[in-house]
Amino acid sequence: FDAQKEPFLAQNQPNKPALRFLTCGSVDDGKSTLMGRLLIDTRAVTSDQLASVQRSGATDLALLTDGLQAEREQGITIDVAYRYFSTATRKFIMADAPGHAQYTRNMVTAASSADAAVVLVDATKLNWQTADAEGKLLALLPQTRRHTLLAHWLRVPSVVFVINKLDAVADVQTAFVRIRSALLAFAVEAGIPVAATVPISALLGWNVTRPHTGWCGYHGPALLAILESLPTESASTRQQAGDLPFALPVQLVEKLAESTQIGASFNEIFPAETPQGRRIFWGRIASGSVTPGQSVQIMPSGEVAVVAQLLSHTRQARPLLAGGESCGIVLDREVDVSRGDWLQAAQPLQTAPDPAQRLTATVAWLDEEPLRVGRTYWALHGHRWVKAKIERINHQLNIETLAQQPATELPVNALGEIVLQLREPLAGVLPYEMSRSQGSLVLVDTASHKTSGALMVTG
Repeated sequence: FDAQKEPFLAQNQPNKPALRFLTCGSVDDGKSTLMGRLLIDTRAVTSDQLASVQRSGATDLALLTDGLQAEREQGITIDVAYRYFSTATRKFIMADAPGHAQYTRNMVTAASSADAAVVLVDATKLNWQTADAEGKLLALLPQTRRHTLLAHWLRVPSVVFVINKLDAVADVQTAFVRIRSALLAFAVEAGIPVAATVPISALLGWNVTRPHTGWCGYHGPALLAILESLPTESASTRQQAGDLPFALPVQLVEKLAESTQIGASFNEIFPAETPQGRRIFWGRIASGSVTPGQSVQIMPSGEVAVVAQLLSHTRQARPLLAGGESCGIVLDREVDVSRGDWLQAAQPLQTAPDPAQRLTATVAWLDEEPLRVGRTYWALHGHRWVKAKIERINHQLNIETLAQQPATELPVNALGEIVLQLREPLAGVLPYEMSRSQGSLVLVDTASHKTSGALMVTG
């Protein structure tokens, strides 16, 4: 264990926000078993639930998260399972992502809102015996590399490598050192910062919630202690979003009549002495902050209006709301605003960003039908749908060598970079590295309506 190579925050901080994390990795690496162990050891399982997962006198931990009948019959994870538990210092929302390549789209869904990714590695599947101390001759499984890369590209703030099933190998210390070296070498090559690397036995509970000191030569904290100390993405997102101009994608347009009795009264929301619109525009603030009296521009129409009232999600008047918070906005006059439009801080024409009609983006292709140049898809950005044509495939990423290779199409589960031509300009688009919400798009097949690709805008 090297604290300099694997930094994490050791101090406890009261009143921390809930940490959203996912477990990912290859098939049968022990993800569901780890989640079951966390639930049992934190006493988040009732006696009835525990009794329902008994098999031949033993507890099958994986069944605590594998809820679908097909999952229990086949012993695999298909859909993302969300479970909740808490400790004395923090609450947790954990997602169990499937390891099969055909369900990569489910992993992407879970990672898109995660604060941390726990990447499991099964020590019994790797040929660590022939590897050197630096792990250079040890080949990681493709899904381990793919899921780690996806977590990094989706800007999951913290990545934790967890080497599982070390209780089933003969020379545990050698296995841990070599596998850990291979993981860190891959992370350095891919430019992925690693919060920690922990040896565990999910089945026996070693180093999961309590330290198994000295095992594998590891003297660091247990996995749960590391999770308790990791920062949440929401805090870093709000700080970053606060440095950007105000932007809000309109999700719902609500028109209130004078007889409305929901939450605040009609007269409280619409004072008679104040000339203003009679509609509330609801959404979650993507970036920046907003206050009453602030000028905003409606995109794509370009109309400018002033914020007359600002409401929280509970319909309480607020003087200020910032990135990541849901809010309702009432403008000083009636303006044509629909779902999918954006409310943005009004800026001088020379500094206002132009709506984008041509985008370069990193893509995780999720459809069994390959992505090909010239095909048209529905693209969803915020709450607006537009037609998008694949103009060019810049390259495909080789997940084994991390080399960028020429490609004429992208098969299912491929990672690459493409250029999109949009039929209509999109407002509110920023590079994904600046804003997760403003820099992400989803491609949907126009015929089958399948979710075909997850896009992260690069330019």
